[in-house]
Amino acid sequence: MNSNLTRVVHYSMFSLACVLLTTLAAVAQGPAQSPKGEPTDAAEAARKAQAEAEVEAKYQALVAKLPPEQQAWERVLQDQLGGFYLPLHKRDKVAGRSNAWDFVQNDPQLPRVLLIGDSVSRGYTQAARKALAGKANVHRAPANCGPTASGLKNLDVWLGEGKWDVIHFNFGIHDRGTPLADYTQRLEQLIQRMQKTGVKLIWASTTPIPDDPARKQTAASIVQRNQAADELMARHGIAIDDLFTAVTPHLAEMQNPGDVHFNAKGYEFLGQTVAAAIEQALK
Repeated sequence: MNSNLTRVVHYSMFSLACVLLTTLAAVAQGPAQSPKGEPTDAAEAARKAQAEAEVEAKYQALVAKLPPEQQAWERVLQDQLGGFYLPLHKRDKVAGRSNAWDFVQNDPQLPRVLLIGDSVSRGYTQAARKALAGKANVHRAPANCGPTASGLKNLDVWLGEGKWDVIHFNFGIHDRGTPLADYTQRLEQLIQRMQKTGVKLIWASTTPIPDDPARKQTAASIVQRNQAADELMARHGIAIDDLFTAVTPHLAEMQNPGDVHFNAKGYEFLGQTVAAAIEQALK
């Protein structure tokens, strides 16, 4: 065997030995986790599936004991929340934790208010609800309402069968990549459909987002869509709850770094701002 071939064989054997030693060490340490925390072996996947099945069983048993009206609400949530938010909601229900999609038992003496919006709206729902306790029945759409295209598809479900006194609504972050003309056209269609119900509308300007080149996301896209929405609301005589201007001076302390979402302090601030706009509209 020539010297070059001998070196190749020796190197290959050494590399194989390293791989075997690394594998044995990993096995001795137990199952590894990927960077996202997903299971990397069948046993961990089975444990995760079992935990999810237990939550599902408890959730279904809990729902089965609810009054018919509350069961109907849970069915709507099951259809609307999707693969990310529905499991979170089920875990909250099983654990007895309140969330933005709690069933709201209307006080017939109070006006009915509907919040429509994305995950930022979800974040401030409970703060707004608390601030308006005793003043309004505050509901929210049974979804992360996403872009205007989703709004057009699902608005009838979100409106339900009852009469609303005020709808506080927003679309923007999920439309940051939507062509401006399409965004404006769809938003106008949503306005026209809601106005047919005779409700009083409040538009919430979209809160700021950071520049993120990796996601092709720009802060300017929200400024442009807020400007287009402002013009549209002026033409329709719709009040504006300018959340963008209100929260901008506080982003350093209220918005998560490099994220469109807010911390607890930020959502409390936004919820109070939303409640004040709704209270003004109800006067």
